[in-house]
Amino acid sequence: MLDSGSRRLMDEIIDLKKQKDVFLLAHYYQRPEIQMIADYVGDSYAMALAARDCSQSTILVAGVDFMAETAAILCPDKTVLTPEPLATCPMANKVVIEDIIKYRQEHPDAVIVSYVNTPAEVKAVSDVCCTSSNAAKIVAQISPDRQILFVPDQHLGSYIAEKLGRNMELYSSECPTHQRITAEQLDQLKEQYPEAAILVHPECPKEIRDKADFIGSTSGIIDYAVKSPYQVLIIVTESGIMHSISEKCPEKKAILASEELICPNMKSITLEKIHYSILNKETLVEVPEDTRIKSLSALEKMIEWTSRDTG
Repeated sequence: MLDSGSRRLMDEIIDLKKQKDVFLLAHYYQRPEIQMIADYVGDSYAMALAARDCSQSTILVAGVDFMAETAAILCPDKTVLTPEPLATCPMANKVVIEDIIKYRQEHPDAVIVSYVNTPAEVKAVSDVCCTSSNAAKIVAQISPDRQILFVPDQHLGSYIAEKLGRNMELYSSECPTHQRITAEQLDQLKEQYPEAAILVHPECPKEIRDKADFIGSTSGIIDYAVKSPYQVLIIVTESGIMHSISEKCPEKKAILASEELICPNMKSITLEKIHYSILNKETLVEVPEDTRIKSLSALEKMIEWTSRDTG
């Protein structure tokens, strides 16, 4: 329940956005009050498209650093702000750029598929980007005789490899938030709610995915929750998604699989920081032009390949 102070601050931010020509872009993992005042709420892929297509002169990204960088890469003519420059992604930060360059040198004919959850420098040495919502479609369009390095999430990569029956080399990295659930916890919940469907994000380990009734991105999980005949849903991804699920299908019982499914980086963004960011135009997100151009190619390929009708 929001207090009167928070509601006043939300109203002030809404007014400030209009005054300053700001487009507030938020990820589903943000705090509910931030999702409530955002101009657009989505997953990584949808956020990229929304940033590219918005008409405002300034984009404020309520998400972690690679999301703000993606907006800056796609929108060089706009001012891109982050309300919390220290909000980052531990999985993305485990990628060592030298590893990717070395792999490229040793396997010049390989295709490097980079999860959008990567720094701009990694995108710049990748062939194509993907997100959890389009990774299977992207990989399926790569010739079977081409070797693939999937960077950086080994769990998403293994899920796509299983789904497509495709061998891929996987970079060793994972999302710490999606590791905070055990198979035993899911078994206990299923015993308690035998009629429930288990909805799992593909960044979860295989032993968790194997228990799922549905595996999908954040937007995929929300869509399934809305359209599924199941009335009880066990949600296995970051807690912020619960706001959208409760808004879109309030008649259903949605249960977060663990109270520990919280990303501290996502939750480090607050109304106060967003208010300050809009008011003071801080903190500016910039990507060096050479890196931006190279990483733009991988992002544009992702958008193009995702839009293809592959039958």
